[in-house]
Amino acid sequence: MNLQPEMSPSDVVNLTRRDFLASTGMGTLALASLLTEKGYALPSADPLAPRAPHFTPRAKNCILIYFEGAPSHIDLYDPKPKLNAMAGQKLPDDMLEKVRFAFIKKKDARLMGSPRKFTKHGQCGTEMSDLLPHIGSIADDICLVRSMNTTQFNHHPGQLMMNCGSPLFGRPTLGSWLTYGLGNESRDLPAYVVLHAGRGSSAGASAWTSGFLPSTYAGVLFRNQGDPVLNLGNPPGFTDEMQHLGLDAIGDLNRLRHKHVADPEIASRIGAYELAGRMQAATPELMDLSKESQATLDMYGVGRKSRENPGRGGGPETYSTFSRNCLLARRMVERGVRFVTLLHASWDHHDNINQELPFCAGMADQPIAALVRDLKQRGMLDDTMIIWASEFGRTPLGETTSGVVSGRDHHPFAFSMWLAGGGIKGGQVIGQTDEIGWGIVKDPVSVPDLHATILKQFGFDHERLTYRSQGLDFKLTGFEGARVVNQMLA
Repeated sequence: MNLQPEMSPSDVVNLTRRDFLASTGMGTLALASLLTEKGYALPSADPLAPRAPHFTPRAKNCILIYFEGAPSHIDLYDPKPKLNAMAGQKLPDDMLEKVRFAFIKKKDARLMGSPRKFTKHGQCGTEMSDLLPHIGSIADDICLVRSMNTTQFNHHPGQLMMNCGSPLFGRPTLGSWLTYGLGNESRDLPAYVVLHAGRGSSAGASAWTSGFLPSTYAGVLFRNQGDPVLNLGNPPGFTDEMQHLGLDAIGDLNRLRHKHVADPEIASRIGAYELAGRMQAATPELMDLSKESQATLDMYGVGRKSRENPGRGGGPETYSTFSRNCLLARRMVERGVRFVTLLHASWDHHDNINQELPFCAGMADQPIAALVRDLKQRGMLDDTMIIWASEFGRTPLGETTSGVVSGRDHHPFAFSMWLAGGGIKGGQVIGQTDEIGWGIVKDPVSVPDLHATILKQFGFDHERLTYRSQGLDFKLTGFEGARVVNQMLA
């Protein structure tokens, strides 16, 4: 966005008094005030400097564990004995009349039960699947929401909806909104980091984009091999002095350009160069797990071998990679990183669910429980929020592939997710689905409701955390209305 017109040398001699005041003195102060108010950063200010929210927050860091593809709530978090009893039956036509499926053909749709065994865990007695014994052991720290619902039934729009509050491209993610509102506590690491395991997500970089916010607030993807960030290391023969002189020159040119056009992306670029220099020293120490105790590494499962993978969940190193990412997430928030996304694909079990889901659950169960325990024993869970999320759930109807009913289709009407830490009240279940897990019968929670609740824990009124773009004051929770789910809060 150009806030001032470019000036040629011939224009300088024709400056009026108004032009002079607009470009110096009072005009500069006014511009600086305006840019700060609107969230734009000048090169003289750190766009990621810590900022105060609307009111005292309960949480200051967030770890979003995002499982692309949609884990089956029926097989993990929401036991349905009635569904097992009705397996093979059709649903009434009026229940299917206005429903859209991604792949299921309505004429062939039959209910499919689950082979999973559910048991109660913790003092709260929350029932969870036999695929999640470790997460079950931390049930008293978890707020399990069984009544999530969304407006989207395909993966990419659903992922955008859950991450950005809108199925449309170009909107900032939750991580971007929080770093925009709060800044970063670390000067040496990005405010928003993304770690991935398994195969790539269908949403790609749109799941960690800054959208219309300055790119300072976008997620930074760390790689699992080599330098965690491309081009972070210097090439052979490139000395520190050469780098210093080059960055100084680039910084001077960027500041001159910013003086004329006041483009916030130039400020973002300056900040990125400066952060990259600091990251060269900080990142190797962050990624080095050699100082972690063997007991900690074993608790997370770092180095463990993957089960035999029958399909979508990833390669032979997926288990160890995800375990390492969970431990790195703790190390990052420990060092002040504001928002970490742990991304894994894929849980898109249209077929072979009874073979593939155990692989994915086995990958997730141990290190996620270890992360919650580790944060708790370090006194960090009180102000670090952990979120297990995906774009939707999966149908109680079986999906037929190659003549065999062995999977579940996309299901936006009801699904499960959970939160822990950051002032979330653990040891409870919110919401209830019907006896087959199809629809919600108690306390529905929409994606905007979830976002409003998360923002509150970070000290924000979701109606007031806005950014003006294209003439509109955008917000994470959109324009359709949202409510804070106070039942979630301690």
